[in-house]
Amino acid sequence: MSAEKHRVIVKRVAGDGSGHHGGGWKIAYADFMTAMMAFFLVMWLLSISTPKQREGIAEHFRMPLKVALHGGEKSSLSSSVIPGGGPDPMQVEGEEKLSEAEREEMADAARLADMKKRLDELIENSPVFKQFRSQILIDITTEGLRLQIVDSDKRPMFDLASAKVVPHMRAILRELAPTLNDLPNRITLSGHTDAHVYTNGDKAYGNWELSADRANASRRELVMGGMIEAKVLRVVGLADSMHLDNADPRNPINRRISIILLNRQTQERIERENSGAAAAPSTRVGASLPATASGSNVKLTSFKSSAPTQ
Repeated sequence: MSAEKHRVIVKRVAGDGSGHHGGGWKIAYADFMTAMMAFFLVMWLLSISTPKQREGIAEHFRMPLKVALHGGEKSSLSSSVIPGGGPDPMQVEGEEKLSEAEREEMADAARLADMKKRLDELIENSPVFKQFRSQILIDITTEGLRLQIVDSDKRPMFDLASAKVVPHMRAILRELAPTLNDLPNRITLSGHTDAHVYTNGDKAYGNWELSADRANASRRELVMGGMIEAKVLRVVGLADSMHLDNADPRNPINRRISIILLNRQTQERIERENSGAAAAPSTRVGASLPATASGSNVKLTSFKSSAPTQ
């Protein structure tokens, strides 16, 4: 009996966590704060980056690590649904690798597109260009980047029935000249007239001669403005053979100077033609002619002209 009365019973109760806390929550909180800091750092970097820098960062993440280490092609340049086309990105299985010529053409097209953007910005921001914005047309054609300076009833580019450049046309060409030097691409200049018959008593001189003289006068103004003379590959006069406004051949807008910053393919073709080398099998008859208005993204509005001469 006495033994049972003096028996000691020890009851151990498991802790419910309401007492002393462990340090696990601190690790989780630290991880959370690190992630938030990284997130806000990325957001801050994006906010201060230029569009060009963001594009470069995006291109970096589109390139597989193995390809980047070995200097391979970007996956963004591939047309395959699955970039790389196979288990080994270096082998590019399932699709053809871009040839050197194709890569050069892609880079050339990108340069011309960038130049178009720069010219658009220059025209919008330059006091010289801005007042003549309606007379300057820029588009990309199959031959390259085309810039056309067109006539109007109230503001012609040349003296009446003459190849003498008027002051505002001279200012446009000389302002444009340094920008053309920024790319290695060579240029062609074409002169155009409207359908009015040139008449000054000289039967040996007509629209063909006038358009060629105006194109060459424009070339001289570009050179005087600082353009490298060797950039010019061809100067031609096309008279009234190619209209911007086909519905009204006498529309003043048909009187224009067309400057084409040539793409690589067209430049090589013209150089072959100029050197007398045999044309490549793919060369099309008449391909040296500038693109017509139907290939342009410029919307034209027809209006009647009362101009009696070119």
